[in-house]
Amino acid sequence: MADTMRGVYTNLTDIRRDVFCEVAKIMYSIGEHPEWSDAEIDDKFDELPYKILPGDVATYRESVFLERAIIGERIRLAMGLSQHGADSRSRISAGISQAEGAGLAYYEPPLINVIKFACNACEDNVYRVSSACQGCLAHPCREICPKGAISFKHKRAFIDHEKCIGCGRCAQVCPYHAVHHHVRPCAEACGMKAIGSDEHGRAEINYEKCVSCGQCLINCPFGAIADKSQIAQVIWSVLSGDEVIAAVAPAFVGQFGGQGNVGKLREAFKQLGFAGVEEVAIGADLCAVEEAEDFLEEVVDGDLPFMGTSCCPAWSVMAKMEFPKQADCISMALTPMVLTARMIRSQHPNAKIVFVGPCSAKKLEAMRKSVRSEVDFVLTFEEMAGMMAAKEIDYLKLEDDKNSDFAVASADGRRFAVAGGVAAAVVNVIKEKRPDLEVKVYGAEGLNDCRKMIQMASKGKYPKYLLEGMACPGGCVAGAGTLQPIRKSQMAVERYAKRSPHQIATDNEFRSLIHQLEREEDGVKAEESSE
Repeated sequence: MADTMRGVYTNLTDIRRDVFCEVAKIMYSIGEHPEWSDAEIDDKFDELPYKILPGDVATYRESVFLERAIIGERIRLAMGLSQHGADSRSRISAGISQAEGAGLAYYEPPLINVIKFACNACEDNVYRVSSACQGCLAHPCREICPKGAISFKHKRAFIDHEKCIGCGRCAQVCPYHAVHHHVRPCAEACGMKAIGSDEHGRAEINYEKCVSCGQCLINCPFGAIADKSQIAQVIWSVLSGDEVIAAVAPAFVGQFGGQGNVGKLREAFKQLGFAGVEEVAIGADLCAVEEAEDFLEEVVDGDLPFMGTSCCPAWSVMAKMEFPKQADCISMALTPMVLTARMIRSQHPNAKIVFVGPCSAKKLEAMRKSVRSEVDFVLTFEEMAGMMAAKEIDYLKLEDDKNSDFAVASADGRRFAVAGGVAAAVVNVIKEKRPDLEVKVYGAEGLNDCRKMIQMASKGKYPKYLLEGMACPGGCVAGAGTLQPIRKSQMAVERYAKRSPHQIATDNEFRSLIHQLEREEDGVKAEESSE
């Protein structure tokens, strides 16, 4: 899977974050100016492309008008609205009134969108000869081609693409590496092979295959792919006086700067209008206990050949979609997001719960009807950073209240954010219950490798194994909505995990809650299976 742009701050990064910031700024301003009419609000949004991209000279594309049109589409998506496209005439904010209150709890599918007129129509799966070709005497590329697609013109290899079948043998044997394989970056990044081309050669997503992992978002060099945000809906809830509580994913550490400054984070969320913040690592502890018990009951003492972890929605959806015969082998344990939201809901029944994390697939999980998530909205770290910028919150300059820490999750729960962390947490719980039991573990990162892993497992290669799947290479810290380089985030998570006074999931103060939720879960699953 291609991931060449990760950790590189580009002008596309600026555009994305400027859009989030400016949309949030207008939404907060609406609360400060109740006298604004609908027409005035429409004007504010219509002016944003000119504010984000001032002047009359194109910066990156052939026309400043095209650049602003693209920004206009990104603004609509940032408001959770559907695209208008270039063939319709309407205001950027058309439909924003639906976002007020509970009128638009979720966005209208699809979640991941291609802005067609921003797409470069990149070549996909095409072999071309570069200037490195020396027209050598051996001509190995011509000799190995099974379709006779290669000839020599003016002492340089030439590929007849009407004959070429894309086998790549010519590229493999060229001693000068002069044959290049051109692949559309978004398609190469997609582990589901869900991206093809429309009749104009522009990217097109097959939504029956897409699992919303978001890797295409961060690998398109033209910024032509974006997901819908719920910034507007979250701020509407805050302005409406709702009790809005954030559930923050374990990957949060270091995303906004600093060294896991939890006191600063709580203060930042308070200034944004949130009534409280909870650590999803608590839910990770609950998930680890549940998956450990499932593994013991269904694999060690039962008939399942192996068990896959459940916390990554993109991986688990892919596994069940492509390998339906092995669907029962993916753990039925609720994810940390859902378990944390249910814990919050039990104490704050009327609250609006916002999951804040690294993952676009969590937006899809939250709106899934097969399992009640209790999550009202999902924001990525990048979207949250846009809200902070809108309120001019300098995270690192906030007062660090060391007494306002989260409810303390275990070190293992906090390590859910990195590849290998989920399986390690589950194994440690199993070791506590059955110290003499050897648990075999195998993990995969990236959907291509996850697919290979479950293919091999279905053929019996991993008997009685615990399999960990992560759609994003590196784990959740590499999600599409993260702010920091992957390695830096992994180190920050590890430092924060070591600060916990509890090592494994069953050590923390929520042990009694674990048993309470376990008793309730049988009733919940029975209720949901009957829907």
